Amino acid sequence: MPTTRISIIIPVYNGGDHFRQCLESIEDSVRSPDEVIVVVDGSTDNSWQIAETFNTTVLRLAQNSGPARARNMGAAAAQGDILFFVDADVTLHPETLGLVEQRFQQVPTLSALIGSYDDAPGASNFLSQYKNLFHHYTHQVSSENISTFWGACGAIRRTTFQAVEGFDERYRKPCIEDIELGYRLTKAGYLIRLYKDIQVKHLKRWEFGSLLKAEIFYRAIPWTALILRQKTMNSELNLSASNRFSVVCVFALALTLLVTLLSVFFGTLVSVLWMPFLVAILLTLVVTLLMINIDVYNFFYDKRGLWFTLRVIPWHWLYFFYGGAAFAYGTGSYALSSWFSWNGLSWNNPVLKRRQ
Repeated sequence: MPTTRISIIIPVYNGGDHFRQCLESIEDSVRSPDEVIVVVDGSTDNSWQIAETFNTTVLRLAQNSGPARARNMGAAAAQGDILFFVDADVTLHPETLGLVEQRFQQVPTLSALIGSYDDAPGASNFLSQYKNLFHHYTHQVSSENISTFWGACGAIRRTTFQAVEGFDERYRKPCIEDIELGYRLTKAGYLIRLYKDIQVKHLKRWEFGSLLKAEIFYRAIPWTALILRQKTMNSELNLSASNRFSVVCVFALALTLLVTLLSVFFGTLVSVLWMPFLVAILLTLVVTLLMINIDVYNFFYDKRGLWFTLRVIPWHWLYFFYGGAAFAYGTGSYALSSWFSWNGLSWNNPVLKRRQ
């Protein structure tokens, strides 16, 4: 079987010790990469100096331009048959590269693949464990046939990448540039697969503010705009039917809880008569949400025990709430932008401003 050359491409912005660990894990790979290209995206720390202590090709951007441009710059310099994109805050398993090579050799029609985070996140705080384990679970239970790409652990044939002209550089933040690339690949007829045994470890530490900012403004809202532009919503990964139904249930739960609290506050005879009915609705919605997502909670119970799982549940429901709210906001913004456009007017749409 002919050798498949693999080029690893890593965009980095102020990578710190996580970036060093990333490069060390590549050195420990059973199957060595044919080249490692690091694109230092306007970093103000010593990321480029860290990269130069390893066997890498270092490219530097004078200003921070976002991972889409950095990855494209690395891809343009790469010589490998396969471009393997890795984030600077993940580490490879020793067998990861070998599995990537094996999959492309086994499936000649395969154009791109993505992997998964493992079930042992690097940061130990609750939010980091929850978020990264939830990401792992989502990928592990999803279909292998997908229509999206993933820049943290995603490989693509160089000829395919060139044919679709790479990542859309109008995304200037770590955003959904990889998802958008996947949609274009699928639309053009290329085969993408999720391989669940190709895994990397995520080292990022999530805190409340950073998590909500990334989830809402860098994922949910721009993803909504992309879905509306593409006029498609595939039932895969985070967009599964159970997740969509959970969003409806969470909003119904929030509305019912609000009505119940207002009834208690005002204490009218009518509200007293309605109270048993409201409580019954609340209990039904709670049980429904628990049952719909029982597999998720069983997963967390198996991995981290009962106390961890009990803390996961409110965060998981909050995830449905802000995801649904962001989708509603994004849909409204997109509709307003379209209406203004149809009527020959201009409007600064916050959802689409990165795309203009």
